[in-house]
Parts: sequence; C-alpha cells; structure tokens
Amino acid sequence: MPAILDQRVRFPDPRTADGEGLVAIGGDLSAPRLRLAYRRGIFPWTFNPITWWSPDPRAIFEQEQFHVSRSLAKFVRQQPFEITRDRAFRRVMQGCAAPGRGQTWITPEFIEAYARLHEQGHAHSVECWRAGELVGGIYGVSLGGFFAGESMFHRATNASKVALCHLVGHLRARGFALFDIQMITPATRQLGAVEIKREDYLKRLRVAVAMECEF
Repeated sequence: MPAILDQRVRFPDPRTADGEGLVAIGGDLSAPRLRLAYRRGIFPWTFNPITWWSPDPRAIFEQEQFHVSRSLAKFVRQQPFEITRDRAFRRVMQGCAAPGRGQTWITPEFIEAYARLHEQGHAHSVECWRAGELVGGIYGVSLGGFFAGESMFHRATNASKVALCHLVGHLRARGFALFDIQMITPATRQLGAVEIKREDYLKRLRVAVAMECEF
C-alpha cells in the first residue's frame, strides 16, 4: 500500500513503491517537498490527489550516448531557432500543458509549484524562438549535478528536439552526472534513452545531487 503523507515534509523509501512505481499519496507541492522528493528519487504525477512515484526501471539519458540522427544534426547546424535558457520558464510549462497535446499532468497547480522552484534556482527551461515567437522548449528540475527532464513541446518541426540537443550539450559542459527522464518513450528511445534498475539509479542520484554544478 502507498504511504499517506501529511503536512510533514518527508517520504518513505522509494524501494517501497508498488509494482507500478507508486510510493505515496497526499502532501503538497511546496518547494521543500519537491526538492526532497527529487533528492529521494521520487516525483509527483497527479494533483488531485497528489501522487508520488519512483518507477523501476528508471529511464535516463547517458549523455555520452545521446543519439542525434544525421538529418537532425544537419537541421541543428542550420541554426533554425534562437536558443535561450530560463527566459520563459512559465510559458514553456504552459506550452507543455497546452490543449491538443493529449492528456497532461501539468495542471495550473503544477505550473505554480514549479515556477516557485524556478524562482529559487532549482527548475530551468530551454526555449526555441523563431521570429520572436516561442515555438518549442523543455523544462526540468536541477539539484547539484542532477537534472530531471519533465516535459517538452513544439509548435515548429523539430523544435523540442533542438531544445533537448541544446540541453544535453549544456549539461555535459557544466559537468552534470545524471539526466533523468523518468520513463522511456518511443521518441526518447530513438535519441538514445535507456532504462536502468532503480537501485542503480538511486546510487547514481546520491552522487549527482552531492555535486556542485551550476545550470
């Protein structure tokens, strides 16, 4: 059975998750609780009720094995977009939550919660612009040398992939040790995403969050 959280900022061991990865229910989306969750290898997925997850296996990008196809590499070299970081964090989240993208967990409450993390320097975005219009982006949570990619969107061909390519290069240049993407998808698998055992993930997470890296 998942743990039922109260107002105390704490989590059970993620290894107690059920077969689907559900660890706990309840609590809130306060910045201290979110930071602790990510440090423990746990993330929220729904708001009403708030549910907390730690799936096994866990999906990550091994940065040195990030795969860019020839066609995508050629597209990136053409510099089709202006790339920025942290210029429009809230707008990127709103783009990821926009109607028409299918079912999304990114409710207004999630946007407010992660915007607070962003204000504190623990959540970041990469944006793609064309002619002054935001056409794609990605956002996630950063702690030490750990980055958790949360969601990305595009309104122009390949914009989200270009944002992801930029993010991977940026994390590599800054010495980040672990790029978590939680669960694998066909799109991320094509880009080189892999799954590792939760136990291995938690060991690497402890090392990564203890590092001193700046996004």
